This record gives sequence, C-alpha cells and structure tokens, in this order.
Amino acid sequence: MHRTPPQAGTAASPGGWSWLAFGLAAAILLAIGLIAAGDLGRSRAIEAVNARAEDGTTLAIAVLRGELEKQRALPMILARDPDVRSALSGNSRHALDLKFASIARETRTAVIYLLDVTGLTIAASNWDEPTSFIGNDYAFRDYYLGAILKGSAEQFALGTVSQRPGLYITSRINDGDRLLGVIVAKVEFDRVEADWRALGGQIYVADERGVVLLSTVPEWRFHVEAPLDEDTQKDIRRSLQFGEAPLKPLPLAPDDDLVQSTAPTRGLNVMTRRDVPTTSWHIDMLLPVDQAIRAEQSRLQTLVALVLLLGLMLAAFLLRRRQQAAMRMLAAAQAKAELERRVAERTAELAGSNRKLVEEMAERARAQERLADTREELAKANRLATLGQVTAGVAHEINQPLAALRTYAENARAFVAARDESAAAGALGKVIGLTERIGAITETLRGFARRGNGRLEPVLLSEAVAGALMILDAPLRQAGIAPQVDASPPGLRVLARHVELEQVLVNLLRNAVEAVEAADPRPVPPLLSLGIRDVGEEVAITVADRGPGLDEAALAALFTPFRSSKPRGLGLGLVISHDIVTAFGGTLTASSRPGDGCVFTITLRKASSGSNP
Repeated sequence: MHRTPPQAGTAASPGGWSWLAFGLAAAILLAIGLIAAGDLGRSRAIEAVNARAEDGTTLAIAVLRGELEKQRALPMILARDPDVRSALSGNSRHALDLKFASIARETRTAVIYLLDVTGLTIAASNWDEPTSFIGNDYAFRDYYLGAILKGSAEQFALGTVSQRPGLYITSRINDGDRLLGVIVAKVEFDRVEADWRALGGQIYVADERGVVLLSTVPEWRFHVEAPLDEDTQKDIRRSLQFGEAPLKPLPLAPDDDLVQSTAPTRGLNVMTRRDVPTTSWHIDMLLPVDQAIRAEQSRLQTLVALVLLLGLMLAAFLLRRRQQAAMRMLAAAQAKAELERRVAERTAELAGSNRKLVEEMAERARAQERLADTREELAKANRLATLGQVTAGVAHEINQPLAALRTYAENARAFVAARDESAAAGALGKVIGLTERIGAITETLRGFARRGNGRLEPVLLSEAVAGALMILDAPLRQAGIAPQVDASPPGLRVLARHVELEQVLVNLLRNAVEAVEAADPRPVPPLLSLGIRDVGEEVAITVADRGPGLDEAALAALFTPFRSSKPRGLGLGLVISHDIVTAFGGTLTASSRPGDGCVFTITLRKASSGSNP
C-alpha cells in the first residue's frame, strides 16, 4: 500500500492520522482476539478431555463391577458345598485342595481357602505352592471376624504370606445354629488394572479413608489422598491390612479446576471422581490436558488471527476507498456487510453440522457401551449358572450307580459266604464296572463345567438301554416294577456319548420309579415302559410311567434349575439331562396330565450305518 509521505516540517495529514488510529486499533483487536482465543481454547480443551474422562470412568467402573459381582457369588456357593462341610467335619481335606485349585483356575480367582472355627486354614487352592496358606492363622483378619459376626464380609488387604494385595470375600458356614468355619476367596485385580490402562491416563481406586487400593500406576498403591490421623494409622498397622506401606500422600496437587501431578510424569490433568456401587470405594481418573490445551489454543488463535487479518485487510481497503469517494465507500460498505452475512451463515451451518456429528458419535459410543455391558452380564450369568449346576450335580448323578454298586457288593458277600465263586466273581465284575462308570460320570461333569463335552460318536442304543437298566436293577426289584421295554432294532445307533446317554436314561427311569411308588392307589401294570421308535433320520425314546402326573404349573417349570416337586430334590437332574440331550443336538420334552402319569421323549439324530462306535 503506497502513501505519499508528508513534507518535512509539516504535521501529518488527516489521512495519516486515520491510518495510525487504524493500526493501533488493529494491534489492540489482534491482542484481545488472541487472548480470548487462548482462554476459549483452554476451556474447550478441558471440557473435551473431561468428557473423555467421564466416559473412561464409566467404563472403568463397569470393568471393576463385572469382576466383583462374578467373584462375590463364589464363597456363597462353596459355603453350601458338601465337600467343604465334610472337610470341616474332619474328613480328608486333600481332595478339597484339588477341588479349590480347579475352581480357582476356572474362575480366575487368586486363592480359595477354608478356615475352621479358630481361624486356622485347613484347605487351600495354593496347597502345593511355597506360599501356601495351609496352617496359617487368620483369626486376626477383619474379613474373618466380619464373616463370624455378620455372615459375610469383604476386606481389601496385603497378603501376609504372598505379599500381594487383593480383596478377601468371605462367607460363614453354619450347621443349623452351630458355626463350622469360614470360606474365603481372594481376588486380585491385575487384569482389571491392565484393562484400565487401555483407557489412557491414570486410574486409581481408594477406600473411604482415602487409601489407594488399586491403580494403573503401581507406585501409587497404598498412598493416601490426604494425610491420615494418628489413630487411623495405628489401626491400619495393628490389622496388618497394608503391611509396612508408608501411607504417603499421592503426588497430586490442585491447580484451579485441574490437578497437577509430579509422578510418574509432571503435568496438568483433568480429574473425575465417581463412587463405585455396592462398595465404600470411589474411583478417580486423571487424563493429561496440557497437550490438548496447547493444540486447541493454537488452532483457535490461528483461526482468529486469519479472520482478524482478513477483516483488517478488508477494513483497510474500505478505508482507502472511503477516502476516494463517498459513493464507492458506500458500495464497499454494502459489499462488506454482504460478505460478513455469508460468512456468518456458513459459520453457523458448519457449527451445526459439527454439533450433530459430535452428538451422533457420542450416541454411537453409548450404544456400543450398552451392548458390551449386556454381553458381559449374559456371559457372567451363564458361567455362574453352569458352575452351580456342576457343583450340585456330581452328588445327584452318582447316587444311582452307588446304590447299584452296594447291591452287587452285598450279593458278592453272600456268594462268598455260600462259596459260590463263579457268582461272586460275576457280582464283583459288575461292581468294578459301576466304579468305572462313576469315574466316567464325574469326569464327564467336570468336562461339562469346562465347556468341553468331547466329540459325539455312534452309540449302540441297545447297550445304553441295557446299561441303564443294570444300574436300576435293584431299585426296580425293590419297587416290584417290571418295566416294559421295546426291543431296539439290531444295530440301531444314535449320535451321542455313551455314558451321558446312560445318565439321561437312568435319571428319567429313576424319576418314573419314584412317581409310581408315590401313586396311591397302586396303578395297574405296566407301571413303567420304555419305547424306541425309528422315525427316519431320528430316533425317539420314550419313558412313560403310571404315576400321579403333574399339573400345568409343575410341567412348565420342569426344566428350571432348583425347582423340584420332591421334598428333598435339588431340581437339577432334569436340567442336566436336558442340557446333555441338547448338547447331542437332540431334544428332551415332557407331557403329563394329573392322574395319567408322565411321558418323557428323547429325540436324537440317527448315526450313519457305516460309522463305528
């Protein structure tokens, strides 16, 4: 821009003063714009990072609650386990060590151990490790005292033997009003902390006293948010809850609405705090904000500078034009107004599009989070239901082979007394076969708990039916029932697993025998029948009884866990049978009318004729 300089010794022209005022105003406006853009950039960066921190905190709580709820059910289930009560009664405890070790591996629990009434450990999943808990006295621990007084308790503490921190979840074991002991599950949160690290920033959980229990920064564990009073420190030292941890304050300091950290890295952070439901804990998340502030300030200041420079250039052009002619200045002013209107409309349009895009992204993130939560809850419910079935199912499934085993053992003793060696050897052979069958059943149930059911194979149906009738031979004779059994077509095979198919048949036949015995008056024969029908690609096996039958409500709940019409039934036999048949790719259905008995129908796929069992 060219201007003729004023002559020496003369005052600046009015146009020169105008340009001087214009330059001064431009400098002031640019300074104000940059300062305002910096403040706005700082606020927007903090707001954006804070929104990320809120979302991250929500996800971190969901991960922690998922682990807590999964593990809290374990002590309550084990408190009802007959093997646990047997060990507390003085029976063999090594088998319980092995069982605890297997459950700990399956549920990813750090340690499961059993305390007697004095607080002494008598069985533990880490029985074979150098840091085994067996023989240690934990009566001084608050989780033991809490379980004794309240029935259950939770305490986060540092292990006195393993020196690893974790949450101890306990449940009291009673026999009526008599205390038997306490079952303890120790949960370590290494996997939870690893999942938290994927969210970015630093996350820690503190108890109601402000002591850090969990953290993505290992150095922060057992630090405190604020100095503790002397009495609180003495109480913590007495209980050995955190060992010899110094309980030093966290390396954090407030800085206006932000938090300044000094370790592991120095910088400003946005901090969010939320209470953890079902606990007395709270969770804090810190996200670094320095870089975001600098980036947002730089972006806004660059944008403001460009807009201001454009405006100043336009103003300078308009000022020069104004000096030339009033009409041209008026035209330039109209052009400026039109340009500013279009810029404002475009800016508003872009801002609206940006807000809509941000809202759609946030809604998508929330939908994905809800989907992930729903899937995790369904998986957790399935694992806990399966574990409950397997735990109670072992005793239920082997009772029938045990009854048959006892009968054959008594027969063998009678044959020995009568010096009938051939008959005694035959009875003992059946005893050996039944013990092998019990082992196969327990191995099958253990495999079912691990979701590993093995491959299906062609099973000769006549052998499976004969095996089931052999197991129930004694109960049938004692009940005076001669079952009517259809002959299986020669060579007819179905896709199944031999032992599990026998389990299903034994369970259905046992239920039929009990139903007939409960009938009053005694119905007319046949009291129990077992039918076999070849229906093309499938085989239908029916077990029918002449018992009292079931009403509509009982029939609807027939395959629901822990629902039984028997006074001492667990309500698991038909549930397990239904699951086994479903795993074969078949169906198990029931029909009944009160007074007409029940009919259970198993439908299985037929094996190809060229297959070998």
